[in-house]
Amino acid sequence: MTPNVCVVGAGAFVPSRRVSNARMARAIPGWPAERIEEKLGIRERRFLWDFDESTGRAIPPPEDDGHIYPATNTDMCEVALRKALTGSGVEARELDALFVVTCTPDAPHFNHDAMALHQRLGLREDAFALVVDDGCGGTTYVLDLVKKMMAGGRFRTVAVVASAFTSPLVNRDVYLDELPAGPGRAKALQGYLSMYVFGDGAGAVVLQSKETGADGAGILASFSGNAHGDLVIRKGGGLLKLPYQEGRSRPADMAFVVDGFRVARSYPEYMRKCLETMWGARPELRGAVKRYYFHQPNKRVMDAFVSREGLPPEAVACNVDLYGNTSAAGMLILLAEDLESGRVSLGAGDVVLVAAVGANIHYGAQLIRL
Repeated sequence: MTPNVCVVGAGAFVPSRRVSNARMARAIPGWPAERIEEKLGIRERRFLWDFDESTGRAIPPPEDDGHIYPATNTDMCEVALRKALTGSGVEARELDALFVVTCTPDAPHFNHDAMALHQRLGLREDAFALVVDDGCGGTTYVLDLVKKMMAGGRFRTVAVVASAFTSPLVNRDVYLDELPAGPGRAKALQGYLSMYVFGDGAGAVVLQSKETGADGAGILASFSGNAHGDLVIRKGGGLLKLPYQEGRSRPADMAFVVDGFRVARSYPEYMRKCLETMWGARPELRGAVKRYYFHQPNKRVMDAFVSREGLPPEAVACNVDLYGNTSAAGMLILLAEDLESGRVSLGAGDVVLVAAVGANIHYGAQLIRL
């Protein structure tokens, strides 16, 4: 028997607050609601926090009053992780490591969100807890890392949680500013387009090393890679662009600004590389994939890629039109929702493919038998 890294549980949290394009456009004016849907294929997004349309500012929930939960990125991650653990039958103290993949943590330093989850769930003292500062390609990148670490035998059970927490970022002054043209970029980038794209959510998966045999359940093929290009730009937050250093930052430096042209150009290139690598590793499974879980930068970009590659659209999971782009969390949310609905099942032998590219630039893919 050959040990393999198996998916034994998945969970997700998506906020219930639906934010229409019309509301978003009133808070952060730039495109009208109709143009947002036309260009991005996004009809609404889910936000944990609300916002004031008249001021264009996020409305934080009352702080530490104990009545609102979830209210933070860590809270969303906790809900998703607890669901994944419950579905897997794994106790939190069995986890050897916990990786939180996010670029929107509650606090930016000292692995805050991962350490908070470690404490809340009562993980063992020797269980690793790390935040991986990453965006849309981060989940597949970290899954590849975890598979290789588990192959070494040090870890038997690992949780990977991914999240996007966009709603606190709503700020008209920040997202109506623009990033001026610079080296390699002929035009200024508009911040408001990025605010239209993203939503809130968290997904989690529990992985366990099991003796399943060569063609049993588990990650059948996996890879990841690095490229270099600023698909998403956020200059602020680091020591070189602290907001209180006069003259060194501007409002747009605090925004996550997507370079839409580079995304549209790079997405098919690296996603095709993901597919080709998976087919090269296991060509006999090319026609066996039941569901594809892709990163969804927006619906138009993903639909165009699916069409060009000749993939069956009904096999490609999609929720970006209703949830917004949930960055690294998107693929795990899709998987968890399919498991909950029975579209795919653990232990049934369903073959799925996860692939993503994003940020600046991580990409990767996994071919998995559930």
